Amino acid sequence: MMIVADTGAVLSLLDADDRHHNVLRGLFEQDPSAWILPWAILPEVDYLARTQLGTKVAEAFAQDLVTGAFIVDWGKHSDLNRAHELNRRYRSLGFGLVDGVVMAVAERRGAKAIATLDLRHFGAVRLRREVRLLPRDL
Repeated sequence: MMIVADTGAVLSLLDADDRHHNVLRGLFEQDPSAWILPWAILPEVDYLARTQLGTKVAEAFAQDLVTGAFIVDWGKHSDLNRAHELNRRYRSLGFGLVDGVVMAVAERRGAKAIATLDLRHFGAVRLRREVRLLPRDL
């Protein structure tokens, strides 16, 4: 099952003290190659890891990216178009470009799930195909 990851889910993977860490880590360890990180989350994860979890965690995440522990989807122009469309359609939610790109990548790749802790945004948007929100839908 392909899983496109949002920022919060990746931060939870990096933070052993996070309440969702164990379940998300278990999902990741079942099949790391099923997890796709959209390019747009990388600066957010880096910044939040560095400021909330510390330099060592941020550097370990960067090293994992370099060594291929995570698969990064570097995107297509159509992802930006779709993200913009979703942002316009769901303007009242105010979720922004990064969440829109995560949703667009999930649609384009035919993902069965999005790993996210942001149920306010991801739970309200109807994508072209139904996706599970993990860990909520386990």
